Amino acid sequence: MPACDKVWFLTGCSTGFGRVMTEELLKLGARVTATARRPESLQELAAAYPETLQVLALDVTDHCAIAECVDASALKWGSIDVLYNNAGYGLIGGIEEPTWEEIRAQFETNVFGAAEVIRQVLPVMRRQGTGHILNISSIVGFVAYSAGGWYAATKHALEALSESLSYEVKPLGIKVTSVQPGPFRTNFAGSSLKMAERSMPEYEATVGTRRKALKEMDGAQIGDPVRACHAMMKVVEAENPPLHLVLGSYAFQETVRYTGQLL
Repeated sequence: MPACDKVWFLTGCSTGFGRVMTEELLKLGARVTATARRPESLQELAAAYPETLQVLALDVTDHCAIAECVDASALKWGSIDVLYNNAGYGLIGGIEEPTWEEIRAQFETNVFGAAEVIRQVLPVMRRQGTGHILNISSIVGFVAYSAGGWYAATKHALEALSESLSYEVKPLGIKVTSVQPGPFRTNFAGSSLKMAERSMPEYEATVGTRRKALKEMDGAQIGDPVRACHAMMKVVEAENPPLHLVLGSYAFQETVRYTGQLL
């Protein structure tokens, strides 16, 4: 079935890949539930696509709200064919620099929030006997760098969850793909990055250099997010989709360098 004929449930749609995927799906005529912490950011799209777009407020750290949004989406459309599990952000700082509150907040969104969305959508897909879960990970789910160890840890966790889940739900007719983008021209290196409150001079040569490079990268990334979203749609249309989808030349090169092969 073409991606445009499916019902999509998306998280993290205010900006970045979530926003771009929402726009591209709507252009093709798909039925979409787009969730965001700032639903007002989607009102222009809601006005333009009143018949095919449902906008819901959702902070994925609120597990009760996740359940309510999934129920509302399934009630409106009658099914959820694709979960686009995208909500998340990056915490930048050395392993020693962030507070435990900052670290726990990173895991609450990127791991526990993503996991709870999966857990709430699975009963819908199990009843249908079909579905596809796209977990938006990162190249740092494979390869970690200085200044992003805690963020990489959340993406490594999401990779493990995705792989285990794929084995568990395959007999139920549900497919799982973990997506590993490299640098794309989204706002990830801008507003979607949170800097640790503490910056230690002892790590200036490593963490400080990486922090500066990320700031300079914002808006100049080589990857086109529209092309990435269309590649993800193609995966959803595939009869036997891959467990891992590496996106962008940088991610491709890093995956080969780190693993010696394409996953």
